[in-house]
Amino acid sequence: MTTRLDGLTVTAAQHVVAAGQALDAGRVDQASHYLSSVTAIFPDHPEVLRMLAGIQGMRGEHRESVRTMRRALALRPDDAGYHNTLGTLLGQSGEYDAAISALQRTCELQPDMAMAWYNLGVMLVRSVRNEEALRVLQRAVALAPDHMQARALLADMLRMRGETEQAAAEYRRVIAEQSWAGMAWWGLADLRTTRLDEKDIQQMQQALRQPAASDDDLMAIGFALAKAYDDTGLYAESLAALATANEIARRRRTWDRKGYSTAISSLNAVFTPPPAGAPGELGEEVIFIVGLPRSGSTLVEQILASHSLVNGVGELPDLPQVLAEESRRCGQPFPRWVNAMQPADWERLGRRYLERTTHWRSSKPRFTDKLPGNWIYLGAIRAMLPGARIIGCRRDPLETCFSCYRQRLDNNEYTRSFDDLASFWRDCDRSLQHWQTLHPAHVLLHDYEAMLADPATRIRQLLEFCDLPFEEACLRFHENTREVRSPSATQVRQPLMSNTARAPRYGALLDPLRAALGLPEWNK
Repeated sequence: MTTRLDGLTVTAAQHVVAAGQALDAGRVDQASHYLSSVTAIFPDHPEVLRMLAGIQGMRGEHRESVRTMRRALALRPDDAGYHNTLGTLLGQSGEYDAAISALQRTCELQPDMAMAWYNLGVMLVRSVRNEEALRVLQRAVALAPDHMQARALLADMLRMRGETEQAAAEYRRVIAEQSWAGMAWWGLADLRTTRLDEKDIQQMQQALRQPAASDDDLMAIGFALAKAYDDTGLYAESLAALATANEIARRRRTWDRKGYSTAISSLNAVFTPPPAGAPGELGEEVIFIVGLPRSGSTLVEQILASHSLVNGVGELPDLPQVLAEESRRCGQPFPRWVNAMQPADWERLGRRYLERTTHWRSSKPRFTDKLPGNWIYLGAIRAMLPGARIIGCRRDPLETCFSCYRQRLDNNEYTRSFDDLASFWRDCDRSLQHWQTLHPAHVLLHDYEAMLADPATRIRQLLEFCDLPFEEACLRFHENTREVRSPSATQVRQPLMSNTARAPRYGALLDPLRAALGLPEWNK
């Protein structure tokens, strides 16, 4: 019987095993160190390629990682573990449809692989296929009751449904069995319905010293510990915990803020002036809600979802998926193919998006697509779906950036430093203003602080912009019991607070972030 290590020398096999263990712990530099001496000697060995693909994926080199893994899979086409790795890497690159297919194939080849069922559940959640995800995650836990990540994600789904007490109880059960289960600690902290106490702080401090804790655990616990310190007024300690957690993430992957800003400028220029897009009012059914995370987008969606004509769906992956499909068809990355597009091509893409999202219009005629990062694609949205409404959410830059820095956000590497955050905020804000100037009838800039100051007026403005008749239920949005999958899930089920600013509590401690944003120092 052949094994994955056949064909390697004893030393090479030991290095590959060590690289795999380092990857499992999230320690990409260690994995790269172990594998470096092996790749030169065995560049085409399937298991070497699989480890290399994992390293590339963890470093954010998504296209390269998928290509490398496909090379490995071609050499072992019936290996369930290889399909599992491919599915995970496709998910990291945002190709959720392909990831789900690869992971379904994994489960067919090896139905008792709990990790594959868990990974499939993750991709289904990201694709807002929550009922399917629930069944799949329950299968993972049935196969492996000690799979703490699956159990923590099931608790997350309880939180989405507003069942916060049940979610908290499940997080506590996971922590009781595995004190370093980072996702459970973070889930508990992110509930925001109760404060973590001194005993919790001591437990998390001890968990950070556990040898079994992976880098992912350490990051999640670090964010949870920062929340606990904040709740008890230990603001310097909270910032220190955040700095440590974010530094672990930065060791894995850095953010090229200058390159990103250049790319955003180029992307905006491609759609300026706007190309001849799809005809008519295609896309009238859609309300896009965009902006930085933590800028009030979940609140806007909750208000609109309280209207009898609107289905609040959450963060849909469909727009990026449609653009990725077109990139594969053209053999060029977005936006290189944009200049060759004709109105009929944009109409084809718009109809493809509406086809993918048909399910969300089965009960109500309108729906929201609240993927924050879709602000990058506003030019494409206007060309594909000229009838769609776009709401750009804006909040005080200091509060927005600090809130992102405090939040455990997957695949948002710009949140790891103040300079990166400030640069990303400027890129988003200038883009929103640019598109609002070009398309004032279809792009609304929504001010979070203005909403807090005069909610009734601002809610009426939102409804009017979306061409929706006024309904009292939108003023009582906190009574809406729909499923909410975002860090603000608990908050939007409560009445509006008149002031949610957190930065003043930190005073001069946040002056480095103020400097990055070009704001004056703290002056009490």
